[in-house]
Amino acid sequence: MRFLHAADLHIDSPLRGLGRFDGAPLDRLRGATRRALVRLVDLALDEQVAFVLIAGDLYDRDWQDFHTGLFVREQMVRLQRAGIRVFIVLGNHDARGVISREVPWPDNVKVFSSRSAETLRIDSDDLQVALHGHSFPNREVPEDLVPGYPAAVPGFFNIGLLHTSLVGAEGHDTYAPTTLATLKTKGYDYWALGHVHARQVVNEDHPRVVFPGNLQGRHARETGPKGCELVEVQGGQLSARFVPLDVVRWHRVMVDLSGASTVDEVPGRVVRALQAAVAADADLASDALHALRVSLQGE
Repeated sequence: MRFLHAADLHIDSPLRGLGRFDGAPLDRLRGATRRALVRLVDLALDEQVAFVLIAGDLYDRDWQDFHTGLFVREQMVRLQRAGIRVFIVLGNHDARGVISREVPWPDNVKVFSSRSAETLRIDSDDLQVALHGHSFPNREVPEDLVPGYPAAVPGFFNIGLLHTSLVGAEGHDTYAPTTLATLKTKGYDYWALGHVHARQVVNEDHPRVVFPGNLQGRHARETGPKGCELVEVQGGQLSARFVPLDVVRWHRVMVDLSGASTVDEVPGRVVRALQAAVAADADLASDALHALRVSLQGE
């Protein structure tokens, strides 16, 4: 069994910070979150996964127009044609109280209830999976949702979907706070978390607990590779790897000026630093954009 775990797609979120620069490729930047979703669907099809998990904040906010929902539905239909199911919990950005307009989902998509935690079972000859989730009913969820999650289903591979700040993360508001110890009480095999935009493996052993980070960095503080988790379960053993899917990669490049005898040497050092940063991203598609913030240090 293989599945994808993604979170914080923030579809149609504006990539902030470059609009004031003449010549910035604004159209490509504005479409980055959509293209990252297309790459996620492409990966699911290529890997022939059983299902895709989205742990909150599929959308960034209330839609500016209906095309946002139509685009996402189109990508879900691509998965439906391949027999791939999608399981979603809503987070603080796309909670029931925030997203007021909905496109009818195709039959392969299940959005977990916002009233209480619920369990969905996949029970077939080759797949026994129990998925547990609880969507945000409103943007503000100050309480721990985990105590309300059902116990693990015996004999099944149990997965919990949760949008949470866990014990707190720098730069992120506190929503549905909980602890690793609390997560472990449920007896699940995998916790698919969302909300924190930097990838973090909270627990490698049983249960595996992961924030995959967001699918596409949205500004200069969200640097480095962004993508999803590709998880495989075989013979009771779990393995996972991170797959970068971003189409715009944000960098912060530090250039040391120590030892430069004249200002004329500075441009050459900057160019070499930029070249090194781009060359280091061998995982990035050849047509991807690099957005680099350069900081000079030293005398």
